[in-house]
Amino acid sequence: MLTLAKVYDASRVLNGVIRNTDLIYAPAIDGNNQVYIKTENLQLTGSFKVRGSYYKISKLSEEERQQGVIACSAGNHAQGVALAAQKGGIKATICIPDGAPISKVEATKSYGANVELVSGVYDDAYNRAIQIQQKNGGVFIHPFNDEDVIAGQGTIALEILNQLPDVDAVVVPVGGGGLISGIAFTIKMLKPNCKVYGVQAAGAPSMVNSIHDNAIQELPSVSTIADGIAVKKPGDITYELCSQYVDDFITVTEDEISTAILTLIERHKLIAEGAGAVSVAAALFNKLGLNGKKVVCVLSGGNIDVTILSRVINRGLIKSGRIFHVQIVLPDKPGQVKGISSIIADLGGNVYSIHHNRDDSNRDINSCTVDIVMETRDHAHIKQIKTSLMKAGYQLI
Repeated sequence: MLTLAKVYDASRVLNGVIRNTDLIYAPAIDGNNQVYIKTENLQLTGSFKVRGSYYKISKLSEEERQQGVIACSAGNHAQGVALAAQKGGIKATICIPDGAPISKVEATKSYGANVELVSGVYDDAYNRAIQIQQKNGGVFIHPFNDEDVIAGQGTIALEILNQLPDVDAVVVPVGGGGLISGIAFTIKMLKPNCKVYGVQAAGAPSMVNSIHDNAIQELPSVSTIADGIAVKKPGDITYELCSQYVDDFITVTEDEISTAILTLIERHKLIAEGAGAVSVAAALFNKLGLNGKKVVCVLSGGNIDVTILSRVINRGLIKSGRIFHVQIVLPDKPGQVKGISSIIADLGGNVYSIHHNRDDSNRDINSCTVDIVMETRDHAHIKQIKTSLMKAGYQLI
């Protein structure tokens, strides 16, 4: 059974092993509330997962240690298990979806674990890990549906309450539910009036659907840049804890997640992976329905795949009105592009690229199209530029 005593015991075990991560004030996130960020992206291995995995492994008997441990993970739990196993001199075998960021896979290997890449998503890796356990033995370290793991994640709540005793709400990313189960249980035991909100990616709303339908639901598929929370089915333990202790669940879109990642980089100099940034996205886009409250967003991880970072940033720039792409139809005669450029420059737009096309068979033979990508300040600035171009007689597509 999950108890407060177990969470405190986990805190004792983890003392000196993990980082007590900072809680930083983040005024750029939400002008309606005082938002703070719990920086678990700066934790050892780059995410909160090391808390639960280390505590779980610390509870193993000597006989269980000799058998070794087996785990499945989208990448962050893998690193936590691998590090904990390495510190304990325990053999670790970990199944990871083949679509996981290479950086997470290589980091897991660097801690000495045996890694098997599995075709599919987290749930496929889970099934493969169970097959290996049944064949070869070993102790399975579940990434979320385990009370010791959940207790380890609950230590984050102890730190938050110590760092900000008058916190009004805590916002937590949700995949399988281990992180929010530990945090929500601990918060409600110690400060019942504090609200706890769970956030999932709109492309992987397994817990949201389960809570809504009052029964555990399994999604046929998941699709999101938040790979760390791309879970088809929550656990039975986490579902029960979430049903009892979480106040509400929210979903955020891919564009909202991308904008949150961009905002954290630009305004707070913090790197977040998609799964880690969903809590910030919920606050950034005013999805909590709060006003004048002290809100903590748990930034659960920072292990983003650098190969997709530029694409994520670009999505964030578009969503926030920082990049504007417009196609304009105009007569094919000298001076037309000059007139367009003058309007954009006078209004403070910065042209990234321009492409002049005379070969569109759907246009009049004496016309052409110009594709322009420009840097803008925000959506109001885009509207100003569009209005000025149309007033000047240009046809915008």
